[in-house]
Amino acid sequence: MRLETPRLQLRELNEGDLPALRAILQDEQTMTAYEGAFDEPMVRGWLQRMRERYREDGFGLWAVELSDTGEMIGQCGLTRQRILGADVIEVGYLFNRAHWHRGYAVEAATACREYAFDQLTAERVWAQVRDTNLASMNVAIRLGMTVRGRFVKHYRGVEMPHLAFAVDRPRSGC
Repeated sequence: MRLETPRLQLRELNEGDLPALRAILQDEQTMTAYEGAFDEPMVRGWLQRMRERYREDGFGLWAVELSDTGEMIGQCGLTRQRILGADVIEVGYLFNRAHWHRGYAVEAATACREYAFDQLTAERVWAQVRDTNLASMNVAIRLGMTVRGRFVKHYRGVEMPHLAFAVDRPRSGC
């Protein structure tokens, strides 16, 4: 799988991406919504889960590279999640802090949303956002999403309130 946007390329993660993954997943500030940075086994487990998702679902979080340099600056993609009691397709995004506030998350997530509608024929795409993560909320809003509910995730021994954002497939005119 490969997606391209004007500035970015998205592709499957591989072992060669571990240094870039560490730079993201082991950064305390970047990982605030996950209750802190990951240690090495957690980083490797993350990569292994994404590789399993590619095999089982045909999609997962993908490496996001700058088209002009090939530098991996983040991850963005689709995963199956349980939100508000339903199994859904969710768009997720997590970028290296050095590349925040440049529109990359919106650009990559827009491509993933369109992939979900066009290739996976999803009727709705979701985003689960921790209720303290204003930057991720703004990305979801820029994707055309609205809040559909609230829920609590239990992760790393912590109860984390989340907002369930979603956008429906556009309806074609008559």
